[in-house]
Amino acid sequence: MYWKESMEDVWCLHILILCGLRGLVHQLWSTYSNMLYLNRRRRVSQQGIDYEQIDNEWHWDNFLILQAIVGTLAYLNFPSLANLPLWDVRGFISCLILHVMISEPLFYWMHRFLHSPHLFPLYHWYHHESKVTHPFTAGNATFLEHLLLCVIVGIPTLGTAFIGYGSISVMYSYILAFDFLRCLGHSNVEIFPHSLYQRVPLLRYVIYCPTYHSLHHQEMNTNFCLFMPLYDVLGNTLNAASWSLQKEISSRTISEVVTLHDGTAERAPDFVFLAHIVDIMSSMHAPFVFRSFSSVPFSTQLFLLPMWPFTFVVVLTMWLKSKTLLFSSYNIRGRVNQTWVVPRAGFQYFLPFAAQGINKLIEEAILRADRIGVKVVSLAALNKNEGLNGGGALFVNKHPNLRVRVVHGNTLTAAVMLNQIPRDVNEVFLTGATSKLGRAIALYLARRRVRVMMLTQSTERFMKIQREAPAECQKYLVQVTKYQTAKKCKTWIIGKWSTPRQQSWAPSGTHFYQFVVPPIIPFRRDCTYGKLAAMRLPKDVTGLGTCEYTMGRGIVHACHAGGLVHLLEGWTHHEVGAINVDQIDVVWEAALKHGLKPLYNST
Repeated sequence: MYWKESMEDVWCLHILILCGLRGLVHQLWSTYSNMLYLNRRRRVSQQGIDYEQIDNEWHWDNFLILQAIVGTLAYLNFPSLANLPLWDVRGFISCLILHVMISEPLFYWMHRFLHSPHLFPLYHWYHHESKVTHPFTAGNATFLEHLLLCVIVGIPTLGTAFIGYGSISVMYSYILAFDFLRCLGHSNVEIFPHSLYQRVPLLRYVIYCPTYHSLHHQEMNTNFCLFMPLYDVLGNTLNAASWSLQKEISSRTISEVVTLHDGTAERAPDFVFLAHIVDIMSSMHAPFVFRSFSSVPFSTQLFLLPMWPFTFVVVLTMWLKSKTLLFSSYNIRGRVNQTWVVPRAGFQYFLPFAAQGINKLIEEAILRADRIGVKVVSLAALNKNEGLNGGGALFVNKHPNLRVRVVHGNTLTAAVMLNQIPRDVNEVFLTGATSKLGRAIALYLARRRVRVMMLTQSTERFMKIQREAPAECQKYLVQVTKYQTAKKCKTWIIGKWSTPRQQSWAPSGTHFYQFVVPPIIPFRRDCTYGKLAAMRLPKDVTGLGTCEYTMGRGIVHACHAGGLVHLLEGWTHHEVGAINVDQIDVVWEAALKHGLKPLYNST
């Protein structure tokens, strides 16, 4: 078009721009719908969206491609469409009349026909496969439904053009408004205040709300309208609970416990995993950014790079955030589990002046969990840093009357690490040896008669750990101060960041087990690298649709799993501070009993 003197292909340019804008409308609605920390109380269905629904809706944007093709065919058959004016007030009036008088009733009756016993199992079941409505659910349908939707959209837009009142502004306004309202109805978040319907009673028949449409997905013989409940009234298909449920949901406050429409109190989560941001890139691995991306293990992708500067600014502004954010929610064995995120990135944990503020955020999250009735709070990696709060001991000592159990989960982390190591290994090299995990691993292996080369410069700390081992096992703990000492050892356990030069001392064929966050970079091609300790959740977990950092679907870090085991076992003690080596096998057996599985075949 730049090199041509005429703008003969401008219609195709408008189609391209519209596709981009329509995709943006759906994405922005998806972002809002997944911001649980903003809209948790206004959600129609509290159930989370699982991987199966995300996969079913993966190609939700097919309708954009189809409608773009239809629009192009319309232009090829009617080239005069390229000569539409920019603005025509008569076009807006005509478009509105065509929508209300033709598109709305036509959609209503087609929708009812699609719910007939013959058509539903052939064409419409796919849309109702989505258990929880989401903006992407609006575009998730069979090919026949997409064709019918093309007719619904085309009548007001192309119809207005054919009668001579069409304009570019009408095309853009109607199509974007159509998508906006479709996303609104499927958002699962009630945004209309009930007082608005009380002040303007007619409004409830002119525009539907998310609650109204969600009832159609629950009771499929009601609420068939496109956007106007008036046609459900005329067709006698209005759900009697529509307005009472809308009032109940829209009246919920931001208080921590609310009353549901059946008179019961909303259930507080049983378990909370208190996570944190690892780095700027991983902060974009959230369901309110790109839902599909968050449903797969995190990896740095090129499409994230343009967003990095904006994300960096957002992370910095989170310094002002004085409350943890609700990130995701799922159910296991009838227990409600949530992930709350401390709005701090990994690098901020290593700034001395930031420690007090971070501990204050963690403490407030624990107290809030205690106040609303949470049973267990499990702390993620940096939130239980020994130098920061002594593995959570700071909060337990400061608040001795806590009802909520504070758990660092490192006992199960140690168990996962230890059960990965083959039984025939008789020597290991351990970095981060005097850390909480390093100490427990060293003492456990010494009991197994495995020689542990503990890398530490502090003889005093080494001697303290060595004295904890049984007298007959103390000889298996050996202090070393250089990486070169392990140049013949093929089993390395990494608990402290290791540079390429330090890794170079490992002999060829070495396997690096690791519990350092973030994990070390695999520089050696002649060696193998283990991942962070993790466990697979039981198959009966529901509502889980987000991968935890680089973990696969249904897999969580071992410290997360350790908190779940604490909950499922009903243990009443806090798990903070130093790891009790005697409890490692106990926690491991309990995890296996409850269906959590390791990601390897232990030997």
